[in-house]
Amino acid sequence: MKAIVATAAGSVDVMQLRDIPKPELPSPHHLRVKLAAAGVNPVDTKLRTKPAYHPDKLPAILGCDGAGVVESIGSAVTRFKVGDAVFFCNGGLGDEPGNYAEYTTLHEDFCAAKPTKLSMQETAALPLVFITAWESLVERANLQAGQTILIHAAAGGVGQIAVQLARHLGARVAVTVSDDHKANIASQLGAEKIINYRSQDFVQETLAWTGGKGADVVYDTVGGDTFLKSLDATRIGGKLVSILSTPLDGIQVQKARLRNLSLCYDLMLTPQALGMHDERMRQRKILEQVAVMVDAGELKVHVSHSLPLEQVAEAHRLIEVGGMVGKIVLLME
Repeated sequence: MKAIVATAAGSVDVMQLRDIPKPELPSPHHLRVKLAAAGVNPVDTKLRTKPAYHPDKLPAILGCDGAGVVESIGSAVTRFKVGDAVFFCNGGLGDEPGNYAEYTTLHEDFCAAKPTKLSMQETAALPLVFITAWESLVERANLQAGQTILIHAAAGGVGQIAVQLARHLGARVAVTVSDDHKANIASQLGAEKIINYRSQDFVQETLAWTGGKGADVVYDTVGGDTFLKSLDATRIGGKLVSILSTPLDGIQVQKARLRNLSLCYDLMLTPQALGMHDERMRQRKILEQVAVMVDAGELKVHVSHSLPLEQVAEAHRLIEVGGMVGKIVLLME
């Protein structure tokens, strides 16, 4: 089969297109999936430059998100049959084969049935970003109907899903974007308050929108100074959730304490990195929820670039430039 193999840590040049054997089923509970598409995420570029989770497992196939058709099953598999269309977030950290390939294998417990109303390429764009948004808003922030939330970088992969999920939960949504095109996208997804962070102070705009209180929840998908400024955009006793490492020092920690803020973090790769089988099953159930929402017309995904597998370097370059709208997907055929 054809696969993109990262031979070492480094630039996009370390990713090579190779012909390698199809992976064998590791256990009777595993599936082999003929991949139709693989989502490309910022974490893929970070793992290419610094394979933090399993640095001793290079060369490795990157790519956490996949969608395709079950090609073979182990003798103990009960949840799927050959020919089923599926999607998942699995592999790509160096411990298991990723999805920049024509075939991959995974345990049946980590796999979900594909939404019927999406194409394979749209489906492949969903797993990591939806699990991230769900864990952040539902499980960390406990976002409730009627609450206010500020979502940073709302036109990005996680941001677009977070806006739709927050609206689905009944929250009032404010967002930050960098230009009119992204503002239009966020508005169409249901954002009530649009803040152009290049020309407006998002803290002051959020305070004005909330009557001086600050948002009940602030969702940080940017990090750095944006996270630090967000301390002042969160209401007293509110929650600030980040999906990135944050530059907190003693002064910022004291400010968060004075404001009685709950600082929450979400790294959706933790269950896979730490080998937590039950937690990975929980994440699969989140994917089953996204399938329900998609098929009910309550959520959509925007794929901005669909590239053939051999153009993986271009996909990584586009992400590293920054300012991405929606998701990038690699196509196997």
